[in-house]
Amino acid sequence: MMVPMRDITFAKGHGTRNDFVVYTDHSGLLDLDPVEVRFLCDRRGGIGADGMLRAVRAKHILGWDGDPAIWFMDYRNADGSVAEMCGNGVRVFVRYLYECGLVNERSMSIGTRAGLRRAELLPDDRVRVEMGPVRVEPGRLAPTVPITVAEGTPWSRTWQAQPVDVGNPHAVSFTDDIGTLDLTHQPVWPIGEFPDGVNAEFVRVHDAGHVGMRVHERGVGETESCGTGTVAVAAATLSRLGVQVGPQEHMVRVDVPGGTVEVGLSRATPQAPVLATLTGPAQLVYNGTIVIPDLS
Repeated sequence: MMVPMRDITFAKGHGTRNDFVVYTDHSGLLDLDPVEVRFLCDRRGGIGADGMLRAVRAKHILGWDGDPAIWFMDYRNADGSVAEMCGNGVRVFVRYLYECGLVNERSMSIGTRAGLRRAELLPDDRVRVEMGPVRVEPGRLAPTVPITVAEGTPWSRTWQAQPVDVGNPHAVSFTDDIGTLDLTHQPVWPIGEFPDGVNAEFVRVHDAGHVGMRVHERGVGETESCGTGTVAVAAATLSRLGVQVGPQEHMVRVDVPGGTVEVGLSRATPQAPVLATLTGPAQLVYNGTIVIPDLS
């Protein structure tokens, strides 16, 4: 017989149907282990989600050297692994902090493992997040990497993927045929590339201001949206088309299976890094309490 260990009061939310379990850990004592995260994110035995967001004061995060009093988004993938950043997750996180009264202003700073992120709840209830620098072809990676989908099946296909760094790793492939891809299998790449795993995006380009995307997220599988992935896709698309990003924000609409977001890219000078913003919806759909059993 399983013995109840503790209960968690949570909210369930999503950003363009990329969904999350969110809970508050005021004292830093509810840092769940990977088995517990997998239980919560399980769509049959738990709550069900693509990932989990723990709202905890930054002072409780080992290695954080910024403002200790701000809220930190401790993000875990559905398999329990730690991830640096989640663009859809941070919008849901901001919505959660505001609606739960944990912050009173519609603009706020959020701590993440990819650094500080500024966010704002807009008048139309979308959330705009300053995503920081986005780097196409970062020096530590090869210019392109072959990515294979559905390896070992009759539907196996390979593309050259463009590595992009958005504080977490991405590999962007371009194809006009994103609708028929089998993303039930994890894409594979050569040994030695992406040692920490990678989010693999597949993109159809309409023009420099409009693309469509599907994604296989590391530690999760195919999701209906990936916020950092939309940023990676927008930057890789402009690079591919030879569009020079300048001080005026270049907006790219990104359609994903779960909806639509807007990515803004700008650069103060030709030598400065490209900075990204991500704007899209974020909704909380219900609250509850769940008992986490003894999973040993």
